[in-house]
Amino acid sequence: MNTLLANASLLLAAGIGLATTIQNGPEGSPRMQTAQAAATDNPQNHPYVGMWVTADNHVRHELLPNGRYDEARGNRESAYRGRYKVTGSYIEYWDDTGFTADGTFVDVDTLHHGGMVLRRR
Repeated sequence: MNTLLANASLLLAAGIGLATTIQNGPEGSPRMQTAQAAATDNPQNHPYVGMWVTADNHVRHELLPNGRYDEARGNRESAYRGRYKVTGSYIEYWDDTGFTADGTFVDVDTLHHGGMVLRRR
């Protein structure tokens, strides 16, 4: 009898790959193993790379050239991290925790995102 009950791979769209394998353990009971794969860079070709901030500087949103973002809120550095994709003036976000969001660049120095207005710093 094959000891492999199931083998499933799941890649999260947040730039972090997780592979999960379910196998029979030594006692015949299922056990799960999870391994994290390295995130791949997704170079971006748009004029919006850099730091974006709200007028009160509470939200600081950095779009990195490798297709990742890092957002700070208040005293909480790296409050949200994930990947992003820009298509024209539209931006989509996939947070590492699974949260998704979007926004619109209304001009080269202004981003509307989540009810906020962020300006290029």
